[in-house]
Amino acid sequence: MRRRNRWLFRRLVNRIGSFIGENSIDFLPIRKSFSNYRARDLRADGMSGLNVALLAFPQGMAYAVIADLPIQYGIVSGAVAAIVAPLFAGSRHTILGPTNATAFMLFSSFAAFSTPDRLFYLPMLVFLIGILLTIGSLFRVAELVQYVSRSVVVGYITGAAVLIIANQMKHVLGIELPETVSDGPKTFFTILQGTIAEFTHLKWQPLTLSVVTFIVWFFLNRKLSKFPVFAITLILVSTACYFLQRYAQWEIATFEAFAISDLKPRLPEVSNRGIFTDLSRLIGLAFSIAFLAALENSVMSKTLASRVGDRPDVNQDMLSVGMANIAASLTGGMPASGSLTRSALNFSSGAVSRLSSIVSGLLCVAGLLLLGDYMVHVPKCCLAMLVMCIAASVINRHHIRISLYATSQDAAVLLTTFIASLVMPLNVAIFLGVGISIMLYLRAASRPYLTEYEFSEQGELREAGEKRSRPMPAISIVHVEGDLFFGAAELFRTQIQKTSLDPDLRVIILRLKNARHLDATSVVALEEMVQFLNTNDRFVIISGATKEVYRVLKNAGTVEVIGRKNIFANNPKNPNLSTRNALKRAQELLGTTEADIRIFYDPTKERK
Repeated sequence: MRRRNRWLFRRLVNRIGSFIGENSIDFLPIRKSFSNYRARDLRADGMSGLNVALLAFPQGMAYAVIADLPIQYGIVSGAVAAIVAPLFAGSRHTILGPTNATAFMLFSSFAAFSTPDRLFYLPMLVFLIGILLTIGSLFRVAELVQYVSRSVVVGYITGAAVLIIANQMKHVLGIELPETVSDGPKTFFTILQGTIAEFTHLKWQPLTLSVVTFIVWFFLNRKLSKFPVFAITLILVSTACYFLQRYAQWEIATFEAFAISDLKPRLPEVSNRGIFTDLSRLIGLAFSIAFLAALENSVMSKTLASRVGDRPDVNQDMLSVGMANIAASLTGGMPASGSLTRSALNFSSGAVSRLSSIVSGLLCVAGLLLLGDYMVHVPKCCLAMLVMCIAASVINRHHIRISLYATSQDAAVLLTTFIASLVMPLNVAIFLGVGISIMLYLRAASRPYLTEYEFSEQGELREAGEKRSRPMPAISIVHVEGDLFFGAAELFRTQIQKTSLDPDLRVIILRLKNARHLDATSVVALEEMVQFLNTNDRFVIISGATKEVYRVLKNAGTVEVIGRKNIFANNPKNPNLSTRNALKRAQELLGTTEADIRIFYDPTKERK
């Protein structure tokens, strides 16, 4: 028994290993990255890592503010993800950490949780995100992300940016929203309503400092765009705030300081409600953020790979995002994804290898350990204004214009996703947008092209003319082109029924050479049409059936319904030959040989 158990275990391990091998997933690709590494490469990676760290540290604070979390959660996530992800990533320029998109979704979906519950459940949520992404990479799920419409992403990002700008206004104005707004579902209109209700209680000091923050950021962004503008602005305004508080007695709300003891790692915990109750509360949100992280990372890694001629491996990169989130869940971080801004900065700074990401992560760790006590000097209104600037910068007017004017379907998807992101949680809004885009795609794809054909005097197939009578009134040749999956089945049946309304028509020849993707729904529609016509002493003949079409008909048992003698396979050397044979079969069914069936044939194809 033990020998059999060991044999079964070895067999299971071998199968898992072969499965992973088939999916080309490497669990430690960094070991192949430094074969020709030189001293100048180390200097380039060090400078790139420093530049990224100067952006990642304050951005981590900003994204934690977006998600309504203590600022150390964003910094920890950026530091840990930047260190762990390069060990597993396929791309050498990507930088992982908290992002606008994941912070937006976390903020919107966690709004119904109280602050203690939010901090309690966060490690388990991030852990679930990591597990889902890791499993998804093994099953090559990242390859499916390319089927998400760009209009969905543009609509989601735009709506989320508007939502975050509205939510940060309370810090800029120095007001506190009512409990009904703070603890309830956070949508654009509930936040706007609460802000307007408290507008009379605004404080001029934080509003003034916010305006100064915007002016400094705007000036530096125009004049010194190559420098870490975000960090410089934050330092300058925080210093000014310190002196204003000390000497002018300004009342400015600041963040709480954190110590090393606040950063201690902890495992995800289960509440007294039980693990299954916790999972039911978190799994939907975890799946939504995992989907968004996979989408964001895939777009970003492909963009950078195309700039340097690398071959992107989106599933390998998905594995790195999964492992980074697992590590972040154990160290007290928020969800991590591929950051487009930090990755672009890493690339433009001349990074050579994955080491630049690790350097930036280690520098963020040093900042965590050294600067925690100084967070008490960072004004909330200053960081809120910088967050609003970031949110406004991600609204891409050019992409919005393209989506609005390219096609009516793109416009519908963009507007639906945008409006949904303002009136419902973002995890619901993005899936609603994906669902609408898929429905519109299926509607467009489910329109097969059907046209009646006839033979010319030279024996060539041509479209039947409206003013010409059918050469053989009892026979109709219908050319079908396009997808015949479930969405097209009803339209296919309706158009064939319209053709069969001719009282003189006895035989319909369906040319399926260019028909694709038959499924159960289309086969059932075909069977019902054949049975209906047979009961009225009419017949259906299939010509030009490809191997794929014939296999579907055979597996479904439809060959017997139509009749084996009424199905003619496609001949690649002479595609019209099957139609000629179908015409002969039609004459047999009609009991006549009155037509001399000719067919165009190029003998040079036989020699080729």
